[in-house]
Amino acid sequence: MISKRILLGCLIFQSAFSFAQKPMQKVVANNFKELQQYFTYKDSKPVIISGHRGGMLPYFPENSIEAMEKTLTILPSFFEIDPRLTKDSVLVLMHDATLDRTTTLKGKVSDYTYEELKQARLKDRQGNITDFKIPTLMEALEWGKDKTIFNLDNKGIPWSKYVDMLKDKKYANILLSVRSMEEASYYYTHLKEVMLCVAIRNQSDLDAWKKTRIPYNRLVAYVGYTMDPKHQAVYDFLRSKGVMIFISIHPTQDKLKTDLEKVKGYSEELIKRPDIIETDYPALFVNEKP
Repeated sequence: MISKRILLGCLIFQSAFSFAQKPMQKVVANNFKELQQYFTYKDSKPVIISGHRGGMLPYFPENSIEAMEKTLTILPSFFEIDPRLTKDSVLVLMHDATLDRTTTLKGKVSDYTYEELKQARLKDRQGNITDFKIPTLMEALEWGKDKTIFNLDNKGIPWSKYVDMLKDKKYANILLSVRSMEEASYYYTHLKEVMLCVAIRNQSDLDAWKKTRIPYNRLVAYVGYTMDPKHQAVYDFLRSKGVMIFISIHPTQDKLKTDLEKVKGYSEELIKRPDIIETDYPALFVNEKP
């Protein structure tokens, strides 16, 4: 987590990355209470920088354990990741339905067995082939259970599969992103301990959330790509309930051409004072050579 007050002064462009190993800055949730505390709003709390698709750096591909591990040597962070099912129903980390963009294989993830996917190598954002392999979700969860928190997106995974995976409470470090209030209600009904990231962009979304009767201490509010002043009353209400405001800048500021332009864009978002910022490039939020 990075101080909201000092972040504006320390955001700079970093053009070179060192691969020397540094100690990881861990984000640990050993139980559900600690997970709730991590995602509870307090005005004095530093802004949290979250790595979208695990965060990205040159030679460190999206949705790889190696990218997440590298990011944690730069700053404490939690990570949005994208589980998908293989032909033989193994959950692997892959954002796209096809393998072409991010691996050395071609075609749909669902057309390959996990054994077949083992031959693939991951590509970084620049298209460079790395030595890293496609991780399974379980490999990521085992690696990260004492290091970080995961925000699981849903790429066509049956809701019941996530319930079966989480009902034994082995992994206390999971936030579930949902696409609808129906999905949120399903998880809350079937899991005694669950944190949910739900889209609440406006008053209408907030009214829909209220109808679910899910407690606010289970909620992280995704409000879109930026904080819109016309919805400030919604943000104020959510924060009065202890709910953190979450924005994702990967479709906006992360798409700017140069790192200097990106950093300027990040500063513009920080001025609006969100509680969580999800980005492809967490490393650009620190004044440090990784």
